[in-house]
Amino acid sequence: MISVISGFISSINVNPNGGVPKFPVESTRLLFAGIEGDRQNDLKYHGGPERAVCIYSLELIDALINEGHPINEGAVGENLTISGIDWSMLNSGSIVSIGESVIEITSPAPPCKTIAHVFSDSSFSRISEKKFPGWSRWYARVKIEGIVSKGDSVQLIDGED
Repeated sequence: MISVISGFISSINVNPNGGVPKFPVESTRLLFAGIEGDRQNDLKYHGGPERAVCIYSLELIDALINEGHPINEGAVGENLTISGIDWSMLNSGSIVSIGESVIEITSPAPPCKTIAHVFSDSSFSRISEKKFPGWSRWYARVKIEGIVSKGDSVQLIDGED
């Protein structure tokens, strides 16, 4: 049986010069090789087909703000900030429909020092899956290329038919 959990795109974030922060745009295209209009500075750890998209939760960003961290959408390098999805439901292999596109979650995105400035104590490990399970950003591969726009539906498809 297939169950679907729905949310929406709160923000689409890119940086044509690479790195962080990522800046808001109204729409873009998810491609097998990455996000149209976005660049990565360190291709050893970012980008490529298995890390084509980086996603993060608006609810987790809000919780981090409540902890006193000066974080906002796009600040930790996520391409898509998503609201309404229970982040604890995501894992490697999860299939997510977003706008015209479909992605598959590949792995947690390990944080690095380039995002330390958005944490009040510079402790970027606050969003490390190893240290704080359930607080990580996620990388994904693009299964179906397509246009995504702010406000588009996001559906986590859980289960097999």
